[in-house]
Amino acid sequence: MAVELEQILRPIDHPYPPFPPKFMQVASGELMVIRQVTREEIPDILPHVEPLIHVERDYYDIVSVRVYAELLGYYRHRVQDEYVLVAQINGELAAIVNGRFATPELGVSLHTLALRRGLRIGAHAFAAKMEYHLDVVGQKEVLIVAESPIGFRRWMIEYNLAKRFEIPHELGGVPSYALTKEIFDKARGTLVVGRRPVPEDLLKKAQEKILPPSNPPKPPPDLLAATRAAKDPTGTAILLQRWKLARPASQSDAGGQEGTV
Repeated sequence: MAVELEQILRPIDHPYPPFPPKFMQVASGELMVIRQVTREEIPDILPHVEPLIHVERDYYDIVSVRVYAELLGYYRHRVQDEYVLVAQINGELAAIVNGRFATPELGVSLHTLALRRGLRIGAHAFAAKMEYHLDVVGQKEVLIVAESPIGFRRWMIEYNLAKRFEIPHELGGVPSYALTKEIFDKARGTLVVGRRPVPEDLLKKAQEKILPPSNPPKPPPDLLAATRAAKDPTGTAILLQRWKLARPASQSDAGGQEGTV
């Protein structure tokens, strides 16, 4: 009975061509490989996404929790026609991008999550994702939304995406934008980099093991650093809360009785 139910619950994936891996030199001088991962590799990725759920900076929290769910949905066969690409530097996980094929002609971009900042790694991985949809699979356009100001600048503004406000995106949020083949072709000279094939030793190192990111975004050591996301740049709310919690102890230290039991 359980086997029969599982057959009903699992979506049927269509036979789309795999993503051909590529490599590039990033601003640090290091070589980065972007490749497609299999379902069997997802458990190696999840532990590196989970800590980012607690990073409020640049909306890592909401993006990471959604990526975690999407990866798990892919691993458990609960999302149809989803794919996952990773960027690796010396085997270390540097970025995760994913999406799915809604129809043979329409792609859906889900998320771009950079685990190493400052080298445009997320932008390079996003461009590879668009290559997959438009060049490899041959789709006509990809629906895209942004969940952070950085994402909006990187995708909507840099690519000058077309408005598709009448089409709802499955992630919700801002109205849909679209990257068409024509727009992508205009961006190739400046935003799309990388070469194929990947040297055998470089690809082998990437496929051998997904290593932990060396310097991922981390939660702030003090909650005051996270108040900007709550539109409280002065930290007043948290300061008041701390003052209330500390008041009995301070009064007790001053010789008062309010803080004693």
